[in-house]
Amino acid sequence: MRRRDFISIFGSAVAIWPLAARAQQPAMPVIGFMSSRAPEDSEHLVAAFRRGLREGGFVEGQNVAIECRWARGDYDRLPAIAAELVNRGVSVLTTAGGDPAALAAKRTTSTIPIVFGLGGDPVSAGLVQSFNRPGGNATGVTLLTTLMEPKRLGLLREVVPGVPLVGVLLNPKFPTAPRQLREIEDAARKIDQRIIVANASDDAELEAAFSSLTAARVAALLVTANSYFDVRRDRIVEFAAQQRLPAIYQFREYAVAGGLLSYGVDITDGYRQYGVYTAKILNGANPGDLPVLQPTKFETVINLKTAKALGVKISDNLLSLADEVIE
Repeated sequence: MRRRDFISIFGSAVAIWPLAARAQQPAMPVIGFMSSRAPEDSEHLVAAFRRGLREGGFVEGQNVAIECRWARGDYDRLPAIAAELVNRGVSVLTTAGGDPAALAAKRTTSTIPIVFGLGGDPVSAGLVQSFNRPGGNATGVTLLTTLMEPKRLGLLREVVPGVPLVGVLLNPKFPTAPRQLREIEDAARKIDQRIIVANASDDAELEAAFSSLTAARVAALLVTANSYFDVRRDRIVEFAAQQRLPAIYQFREYAVAGGLLSYGVDITDGYRQYGVYTAKILNGANPGDLPVLQPTKFETVINLKTAKALGVKISDNLLSLADEVIE
């Protein structure tokens, strides 16, 4: 072989080799992250999700890709979002923002692993067979936040004892709404508290609900747990401030935004756990063998600045029990 021919053949081989090597490398896994919430109010939560992934050895852009989709509080969009991600061929579906996203994912695929984050009971919702042995293709974390409504009503009464009428803001399209309402009504009867319920599942209904609560002259407000209200958090907190209503909410985010009081779990840590479980599945774990995680700590956050603006006196006992006081 002439030297010129050898150089030509060798040069071609060098040019082709990187392409062949890249072709032999395994494709980067893709996480389909679908949420009932909106990206604008979830940046810190997605950051916590990424932290959980890193704990399991996955860094976005290095060895995993993330496709994010947002329903922005419109639950009717979730089935199409789930179908799009399934057709995309994602390695795992991670759902956030409560039960609607988890249910949409479960109804769309029985084969792609699902890591859900929700606020209710995944067994009664039909997502898993049991907490310890989920079976099937889904597991995840329940924050139990939709089960905390009676506790929130009790805390609200402790802050403003003797109020004649408490308004309850409820989203009737949220899957757990019937149970939330039933438990609130039961708790109200036990403490002889009059309540009035205002339903809202979109922006027009939300403004109508505000009008009905104002007309009813409610003296305090319980905002029930659901992701649509999270998306409209600032508007709801603004309404409570305008009407000078002591109000209680599910997450610390509300108190930070100016809400009087919140009671629930550390949602940021919940999203970190979603990431940890997603990484486990990417590392080969079977979702049916991973027990559903539950929170062990609930936090009370009080915005003392808001309390002073409303003329509400927070008892020393409640202040001492609070996990955080915003001044």
